[in-house]
Amino acid sequence: MVDCGAGVLSRLFAVLPVENLTGVILSHLHSDHVNDFFVLRYALEVARHQGRRVEPLPVWAPAEPSAEFARLAYRDVITLNGVTEGEELMLGRLRAAPFPGKHSLPVYGWRFQFDDSVLVYSADTEYDPRLVFQAEGADLFLCEATFTAAQLDQGLKGHLSGQQAAMIAREAQVGRLLLTHLSPAQDLNVVLAEARAEFLLTELAEEGKVYTLTT
Repeated sequence: MVDCGAGVLSRLFAVLPVENLTGVILSHLHSDHVNDFFVLRYALEVARHQGRRVEPLPVWAPAEPSAEFARLAYRDVITLNGVTEGEELMLGRLRAAPFPGKHSLPVYGWRFQFDDSVLVYSADTEYDPRLVFQAEGADLFLCEATFTAAQLDQGLKGHLSGQQAAMIAREAQVGRLLLTHLSPAQDLNVVLAEARAEFLLTELAEEGKVYTLTT
């Protein structure tokens, strides 16, 4: 599982029991990406007491801010690992490589490769030309799109617009672009239209929808 904001566990447990969860990656430690993680810790403890889970859950997250990182640990149900740029993870056949973004807290996007299929997750970030390299050739580029182009013109920072996400997708020659981190305050039709003007194969992420990677 990648990120664990409010409401995630109710969606997850509808399709996967906690004893079958094999790992969690947290892109950064802002509350909207970790709120449900603290509920998850209790679910893991209950599963341990009931004999449904034995091994601690491996968790990877940025080690800063250090106080927030330390709060993630909980008894013996979590194995907490700090993320290091350039250090790849091998999770079975899944290769996971972190890369830094530009945000108000330390943040890592991730490039996931399973055999020949590649998914890239931008995490929360401002525009960074390095994202083109990280997303290059991805079958699916899951990219944040918090702002409209007009809001960026007003000087808002810390996030991408749908237009910027699509420009990155086009330059990186990805297969499809899936926009996420969508603000309920936005007119999502505007966000999508601005993105499709740059890269036609763009969709808005939908809760509960299954996306298949094809090569």
